[in-house]
Formats: sequence, C-alpha cells, structure tokens
Amino acid sequence: MKNALIAVCTAAVLLGCNQDDNKKSAQQANDPTVVVPAEELRNQLQLAEVKTALVNETLRVAGRIDFDEQRVARIGATITGRVTEIDAKLGQVVRKGDVLAHLNSSELSQQQLAYLKAKAQLELNKRNAERAKALFEADVIGAAELQRRESEYQIALAETRAAADQLQLLGVSPAAIAKLGSHGEVNSVTPVVATLAGVVVERKLAQGQVVQPADALFMVADLSRLWAVAQVPEQQVGLVKAGQSVTIEVPALGNEKLVGKLIFVGQTVDPETRTVLVRTELDNADGRLKPAMLASMLIEAKPVERLVIPSKAVVREEDVDHVFVAEDDGVFRLVKVKLSPDHEGKRVVLSGLKGGERIVVDGAFHLNNERNRKEMEGA
Repeated sequence: MKNALIAVCTAAVLLGCNQDDNKKSAQQANDPTVVVPAEELRNQLQLAEVKTALVNETLRVAGRIDFDEQRVARIGATITGRVTEIDAKLGQVVRKGDVLAHLNSSELSQQQLAYLKAKAQLELNKRNAERAKALFEADVIGAAELQRRESEYQIALAETRAAADQLQLLGVSPAAIAKLGSHGEVNSVTPVVATLAGVVVERKLAQGQVVQPADALFMVADLSRLWAVAQVPEQQVGLVKAGQSVTIEVPALGNEKLVGKLIFVGQTVDPETRTVLVRTELDNADGRLKPAMLASMLIEAKPVERLVIPSKAVVREEDVDHVFVAEDDGVFRLVKVKLSPDHEGKRVVLSGLKGGERIVVDGAFHLNNERNRKEMEGA
C-alpha cells in the first residue's frame, strides 16, 4: 500500500512537470522571442541586473580642417588702380612686406600733386611769416599783419600734414613721402604688399584688371597652426565645454589620431542645422594638414549617469541589437534595444530597457542559437 502511494505521488509530480514543460513549450511556440533553455544550458548562463553608472561619453561629430582665422590676411589694394604686374603665385611662401602686385593709379598721381602743392605753399607761407616777424621787430608792420602771416603758415602746415596723411592712407610709406617732398618726382605705380608672413592660398586678380580698395586680391595664411572645427547637435552641446580633451581623426592621414583641446564652444545655435560650432587648434609645423580636409572630432564629454550593459550581453538579429531578459520560471525573452557604440566593453542603453531587469550577460549567443533552433523546429 505504501509503495503504491509513493508511485501515485511520483506520477503526479511527473505529470505536473510535464504540464509545466508543455506550458513552456506552448509559450515558446506562440512567441518566437521567448526561449526556455534546457537545464544544462540554463546553468551556464550568467545574469546581471541592469543598473546605471557614470559614463564618460565620447561624442563623434563630423568636422573639417580649417584656417586659423587669427593667422589669415586678406590683402587688397589701398587705392583704385589698374593691375600692371603680378608678382606672387598661388602656393608661394612670402614674408611680411613682400610685394605681391603693382598697380598704376591716376588717383595716386593726383594725391601726390596735391601734397607737392601743399608743401610748396607751406614753404612760401613759412618765409612770409619769418619776414613778417622781422618787419614787426623793425616796427615796419603792425601786430595784426604779423598774426595774419603766422595764421597762413599754420593753415598751410595743417594742409600739408593732411595731404601726407592721405598719401599714407593710399599705401605710401613715410619714407616715400619724404622722398617725394625732397625730389618732387611723382610716381603713379603703387605696390600691393603682404601684411602677414605665410603662404599665398588665394589670388583674385588678372593683368590689366581695374581694382577697388574693397576688393580682396590675395589671401595669405600662416599654415603652421590650423583649426579643426565641427558642428555639435544642440541636444548634446550641454556635454561639451572649452578645455575638454579632443581626438581628431583625419581620413587623409589614415585616420591618425591627433590630440588637442577645445578652445571654443559657440554661444549660438545655427537655426538651419540646429548645431553649435566647436573648435580646437592643431600644430601643423610639418605641413601635413591641409585646410578643407575632412575630419572626425571625438570629444570626451563630462561623466553622466546612464543605464549601462556589458557589450557581451548584446546579440544581433537582423542588424538590430537585442538582449535576453530573464522572466519567471526559467523563461528568457529576446528584447530589442537601442544602444550607443561600444566603449571599453560597455554600451549605454538609449531605449528598450528601463533599469532593474535581469539580463543574460554571458552565454547570450548560445541562448540565441537555442532559440533559433527551436523556432526552426516549430516551423
């Protein structure tokens, strides 16, 4: 009787287990994202709770190499004139003060004549004032006449200075003005000179062309230091600030990593692209970097609290990231997630998990193979 009772109990337990197994099998058959692994496989799985952690996120934004605007000079004519000679070529290295082109200007000639006339009038009025002073001392003329002659001299002196200042505004050096005053030789040709030492990177003039002071004829740049600039989306701009470490990858240099620091974070948002300009400075003494080269800027953002999972917990299905979430009774469900790129073996959860779930962190690949196998068998 006792043995019969034991047999009945054993049968009941086995029946219950079979019913549970049947229930799990039915659950799996109805939902392809669910898998109930065998006990042997289940014992090999390692689970962990999804938690938050401080993450030093790296922002990757597209950028480019650009001129250092503090080392660029846009050089134009100081006077209206016709181009008679072009001395500088594109790519030529020039020093400050080197002549880039020559212009012939009738305006310059007229201003030189105005200066010579003012200087001649000044000499005449100076002599008249000196003579008037001698006559006044000899009691030949009165004080009023002396004051009139001295006033004429002061006016002529001011007019001569104004004419000299006008010549300087037209690009004539003080030495050239002094030479003009002593020799009286008018020269209508004026040079266009480099105001910065560097490389001629732009030339916008042709022989015989008439140019105006507003025209930019040459652009000279010091390429020993350049900028790397990028546009950070406004949603992420709060993660960056001046002084942060930056890594620059330049495809033209085989994605060689160049390290720098952010020297500028824009204060305004571009209304069209919804981005903010950031900038770093790079040494280019060897000349390998060229303006307009494409680059990727990797910015080490300040640490923030984010949901994080191990990279090894992720499985790819149909080019989408998934993880296995443990449910009751040994059931595991494949859940679609959106994650950031891998960083030091961890990935930030962007969507799909809320935190607190228990996921498979070791053995997810084998568990997914088991799920696929049973799904094929069911099909």
